[in-house]
Amino acid sequence: MEDNSELQLAWKFIENTSTHLFLTGKAGTGKTTFLRRLKEQSPKRMVVVAPTGIAAINAGGVTIHSFFQLSFAPHIPDTKLNAANTFYKFGREKLNIIRSMDLLVIDEISMVRADLLDAIDGVLRRYRDRHKSFGGVQLLMIGDLQQLAPVVRDEEWKLLSPHYHTSFFFGSRSLRETEYVTIELAKVYRQTDGTFLKLLNKIREKQADAAVLEELNRRYLPNFRPKEEEGYIRLTTHNNQAQRHNERELSALPERAFSFRASIEGVFPESAFVADEVLTLKRGAQIMFIKNDTSAEKRFYNGKIGHVVDVSKNAISVRGNGDTDSFLLERAEWTNSKYSLNPLTKEITEEVEGTFKQYPIRLAWAITIHKSQGLTFERAIIDANASFAHGQVYVALSRCKTLEGLVLSSPLNPDSIISDEVIDEFTREVEAKTPDEARLHTLERQYFYELLCEQFDFKRIEQLFSQILRLLDEHLYRLYPKLLERYKQTGELFKTKISKVAETFHGQYSALISETTDYAHDAKLHQRIVSGAHYFKTQLVEILLPLLAETKIQTDNKELQKKVFEAIGLLREAVHIKRGTLSFTEQEGFRVATYLKHKATLTLSIEADRTATKTTSGRLTTRGKMNERPQKIEVPADVAHPELYKQLIAWRNAEAAKTGLPVYTVIQQKAVMGIVNQLPTTIAALIDIPYFGKKSAEKYGDQLLAMVKKYAKR
Repeated sequence: MEDNSELQLAWKFIENTSTHLFLTGKAGTGKTTFLRRLKEQSPKRMVVVAPTGIAAINAGGVTIHSFFQLSFAPHIPDTKLNAANTFYKFGREKLNIIRSMDLLVIDEISMVRADLLDAIDGVLRRYRDRHKSFGGVQLLMIGDLQQLAPVVRDEEWKLLSPHYHTSFFFGSRSLRETEYVTIELAKVYRQTDGTFLKLLNKIREKQADAAVLEELNRRYLPNFRPKEEEGYIRLTTHNNQAQRHNERELSALPERAFSFRASIEGVFPESAFVADEVLTLKRGAQIMFIKNDTSAEKRFYNGKIGHVVDVSKNAISVRGNGDTDSFLLERAEWTNSKYSLNPLTKEITEEVEGTFKQYPIRLAWAITIHKSQGLTFERAIIDANASFAHGQVYVALSRCKTLEGLVLSSPLNPDSIISDEVIDEFTREVEAKTPDEARLHTLERQYFYELLCEQFDFKRIEQLFSQILRLLDEHLYRLYPKLLERYKQTGELFKTKISKVAETFHGQYSALISETTDYAHDAKLHQRIVSGAHYFKTQLVEILLPLLAETKIQTDNKELQKKVFEAIGLLREAVHIKRGTLSFTEQEGFRVATYLKHKATLTLSIEADRTATKTTSGRLTTRGKMNERPQKIEVPADVAHPELYKQLIAWRNAEAAKTGLPVYTVIQQKAVMGIVNQLPTTIAALIDIPYFGKKSAEKYGDQLLAMVKKYAKR
C-alpha cells in the first residue's frame, strides 16, 4: 500500500479484524484502486457485489440481486415472499462460496437500499451462522453518500416506511444492530487540478457560494458543438433531455433509419418504460446497453457503451466499445410487478401486471447522470441545472478529470445543488465512528482470538459425521451393518478424543490470551497452540481418515445415493481443510495472515479438484452428448468377497447397458451384497436372498451361480 494514512488504516482493518468497514471519500480518492489491490493481495476469501450492472463491472464483481438470487420485491422485515416467488436457488458451488467467504465487498453503497442490505443479511444468516449479523461475514462497504441515492418508488416506500426511517443503507436493521467503523479518504487522485478540487469540495460540502458558482459557470459555453473525434459525452439529469440530444445526433447521420416498436402486454404504464417504446436506429449510432446479457457469453451489461454496426427492418447488429466482434441483438423482456402485504400471513405477494419487450439498448450520445456513476471521462458536456436529487451535481462534475475537459450546457444556480438532511445528520454521526490506533489494536486482538477459536473448532466436522451416521442408521443399516457399527464407534471416539478435549483446550488458550498484553509474540501461548495443533491433527488422521478411506456406499435409491455422496464429500473436504490448517499451524505457529492464506489455498485446491472431476468425468461427442468413461468400482467395507463383488457389479452394469434401463432393474444392490456375502450354490438358496426373488432367478440365476461357483473354486 502507498503512503497514505487513511488507506493504511483501512487496509489493517480489513486484513487484521472482522469488523465491518464503511470506506468513503470524495470522488477520485482511490476507493476503486483500494478495492483492486485488495482483490490482488488479500488472503481473505472475498466476493464483490454492486447494486447495478455497470457498477458491478467497474468493481470486477456481480450485481447483488444476481449473486444472492434476490427478488426485486421490497424486503420487509418479518415477512416473506409468497411461494410463487422462490429464490435462494443456490447450487452446491454457490453454497460453498457463501459458506467459505471471509469478506463481502459492496461497492457503490450509496445506491444500496436499507431493505436490500437486510435481505443480504437474511441469506447469509440462513446458510452460515444465524446468530451473527451477515452470518459472520465481514462487510466492506465502499461509496460516497454525497453521490447518488438509492431508487425507491412511492408504492415501495409505503410498504417500507413503517420499518425504516430512511432508504439509505445505514437505515438497515442488521447494520444498526452491529458494530462498524468508518474511514474517510481525503486525498484525491482523479483530479490533480487544485482549483477544480476546491470547487468540487465546495459543491460536495454544500458550501457553493456565489464565487464558486461564478467560477464553475465560466465553463458555460452556449451552443458548444464539439467535433466527433474529441469524444465528448453529454450528462443530463433527466431521460428526456438525453433523448432530445440523441435524436438530434441520430438525424445528423446520413444512413437510413429503422424503427422498432416495443411489444406491451397487460398493464405497463408509460412512466415505467425502461426502454424506448419506439426505438429508432441508424448504422453508426452510439448506443448504451440497458440490461445485462443473460446468455452464457455475457457480451454486454447495463451501462456499457457501443455502436450499431448494421441494421435492417428485421435485425440489429451491435458491437461494444473495446470489443472485436459484433453480434445480433435479441429483444429482452421486463415485467411490471405489483407488491402487496397480507397483514395476517405477513406474506408479500408479487403480481405481474404487464410485460414490455424491446431491444435492450438506447441511443447514447447523451446519458443520465445516474448512469454515469463510477465512470470517468476526459471530456463531458454537463446539463445539471435541472437537478432534482441529492448528489446529482457533484456526481456529474466529478466524472471529469479536469476543469478544462468540462463544459456546462446551462449555468448552475444555487437551487441546482440539493442536500439531504438525513445524509447530513449521518455524516455528522460518522465522525464518531472513525477509529484510532487503540481501537484498531483492540479489534485486531479480538479477530486473532476468533480465528484461533475457528482453528480449534470441530463442530462442523462433527455435524457432517453425524449426518452420514444418521443416513446409515435410518436407510442403510441392513445393507451395511458393519460399516454402521464402525461409524457408531468412531463417533464416540471423536467425541471423547476431539470434541471434549477441544472444549478443555479452548479454556486453556483463552486464559493465556487474557493474561498477556503481547498475544502475537507470547512464547507460552504459541507453544501451547503448536502443541494443540499437533495433537488434533494426529487425532483426525488416526480416527477419521481410515474410516473415510473405507467408506464406499452404493444404493439403488438415487436420491439417497446423492445425499450420501454429498455428505461424504463435504466431510472429506472439511477434514482436508482442518487437517491442512492444523498442519501449517503446527509447523509455522498461528498468525492471522498465514492462517487465512493457507485456508484459502486449501479451499481453492478443493475447488480445482471439483472442476477437474467435472471435466474428466466424461468426454463430449460431436453431437454434444456426454459419453461416460468407465468408472472404478468401489468395494464397500461390508463385502466379504471383494473380487466377486467387482465381477457382479461389472456384469450388472453391462446387462443394464444392453437394455438402457437403470441397474437396479437387473438386480438390486441389496441382492448383490447378499450373493457376495452368502455365496449361494443352488437356485433355492439364491431365491432366499432378500430383494432377489423367483423372476430374477429365472432370468439370471444360472449366470449368477456360474460366477459364484467359478469364484469359489479359486
